[in-house]
Amino acid sequence: MKPTLPFALIAGLMLTAPAGAFDLTAMSADERSAFRAEIRSYLLENPEIIMEAVAVLEQRQAERQSEDDQTLVRVNSEALFNDPDSWVGGNPDGDVTIVEFLDYRCGYCRRAHDEVAQLLETDGNIRMIVKEFPILGADSVISSRFAIATLQLAGDEAYHAVSDALMKLKPSPEEPVLRRLAESFDLDADAIFERMESDEVGRVIEANRALAQRMSINGTPTFVVEDQMLRGYVPLAGMIEVVDEVRDR
Repeated sequence: MKPTLPFALIAGLMLTAPAGAFDLTAMSADERSAFRAEIRSYLLENPEIIMEAVAVLEQRQAERQSEDDQTLVRVNSEALFNDPDSWVGGNPDGDVTIVEFLDYRCGYCRRAHDEVAQLLETDGNIRMIVKEFPILGADSVISSRFAIATLQLAGDEAYHAVSDALMKLKPSPEEPVLRRLAESFDLDADAIFERMESDEVGRVIEANRALAQRMSINGTPTFVVEDQMLRGYVPLAGMIEVVDEVRDR
């Protein structure tokens, strides 16, 4: 059973106070009863203290999460920023690198897609890396295999076009749909379909999944902006703010 908030606050005081200052076991039954009544009375008279305590707790948790995320980025920096199997776009020589873990069937990834494109276009100094991370079922896996096969066979420009189309694709990525998509970009659909089932494509997905597991990433989109992690959709204004903060350090 979860302890009541007053009890949690008292426990916090006991943990942070000097040794012995809140030793309830040293009190008599009457002293403990009076102490608890005093705490209850104080909280009832000053309920805002509860929200203040919650705010402090949330701030400390956020700070610890940020520190943990920075460690995860540092430990996995080679796989994040120098993976030869991932698409690199934007400005390859940009002073800020963004890595996105995405799933083509993810509604929030689709929502972020145009905003990320706008960020790259308006900033002009961001290096963008995409990690194919299909986690929402068979359609997600098929879409990622198609995109990775395109990258391996036709290169960065073709991948960019196909990835953009897959992110906007409404019907399920069945073979006739993907075949028409490939042909619309003058790509060899037969070669792409054959490549989709290859170990080379499978290894990329497995490597990305292993990297995500090491970094405690279990949802999309997830962004890594240099040493900062953004777990979930972030509006364009928020992305700009994070990029500016990283750049100003």
